[in-house]
Amino acid sequence: MPAPRRAPPPRSAARRPRRLARAIAAAVALSALPSLAPAGPAAGLTVARDGTDPPADRASPGDFAGTVSLPGGRRVHVECRGTGTPTVVLVSGARGAADEWTHAVDPAHPETTPVPSTSAVLPTVASFTRVCAYDRPGTTRFDDGPSPTTAVPQPTTAADGAADLRAVLAAAGEHGPYVLVGASWGAMITALAARTGDPRVAGLVTVDGASTHLRDTLTPAQWSDWMRKIDAMKGPEGLEVPDYPAGVAEIRAAPPLARPLPAAVLSSDEPWDLRVGDGGSTWPAWSAAQKRLAAELHARHVTDTHSGHGIAVEQPRTVSDAVRDVVERVRNGAEKQGR
Repeated sequence: MPAPRRAPPPRSAARRPRRLARAIAAAVALSALPSLAPAGPAAGLTVARDGTDPPADRASPGDFAGTVSLPGGRRVHVECRGTGTPTVVLVSGARGAADEWTHAVDPAHPETTPVPSTSAVLPTVASFTRVCAYDRPGTTRFDDGPSPTTAVPQPTTAADGAADLRAVLAAAGEHGPYVLVGASWGAMITALAARTGDPRVAGLVTVDGASTHLRDTLTPAQWSDWMRKIDAMKGPEGLEVPDYPAGVAEIRAAPPLARPLPAAVLSSDEPWDLRVGDGGSTWPAWSAAQKRLAAELHARHVTDTHSGHGIAVEQPRTVSDAVRDVVERVRNGAEKQGR
């Protein structure tokens, strides 16, 4: 086991109100996804658009950053760049806004707040394909500013997140095939989205992603204490709060993937800890869950990340390289099918 080089996710120190909570429940990646859109496969397919919404013409997609309208009048902030197929969809960790993919830390000063960077994940991926990221309800930005995305009642679940994911893509006029990239709690959302039978999901990448396996690798005391800490995050602030037990149940009740997909699992190699329970460090349990997730997805497992939990901002090139690999495998598969 590698020796820790620094404290876990720089974001947890960088954004106190939201990232501190994220370091405890979101570092574990469990903030729940707020769902204001009607649940179900049809959510978001009858989306009202206004002048601030991006064009729906995918024949010549343009870069945009703004809000889109979802059913019920909600607004969600979305940013899309680049051209090409498949479309990569970036789903942040607990309470994380889209800037999780547009910002990076200074490698020489990893304890500092992430800043906008051309080497961040989203702009790098935009150089070789279409890519989108969005702010879930209850998320905040690295400058501690709130997202313009409409707040929703908390807590929320992975099913809520998957429904919103579909609705946001429809509202933004984006079309598959998709490579879903989930960080931390975001990996729970993308896991359920991929298993609900949407044939447009063509590839998966997890970035130190949470999974159902944590329910089994953590000790009962660690799990119970962690759930208590997450429950204590509930409040009137409107910040994202995960219903992790519900998310685990939703994913386990969903059918398995219809077929193996090109996939990559990126895992932190700098130990960090949930600091829950009385059974010692949770790092071994997190690592074991990562191995099980990679085996479940038949994925390439990238463990040499030189990063704590916040791989996207600490080592964005590692993430974008893994995304590029999955994108190329999706493209190669499509070419073979077309022959």
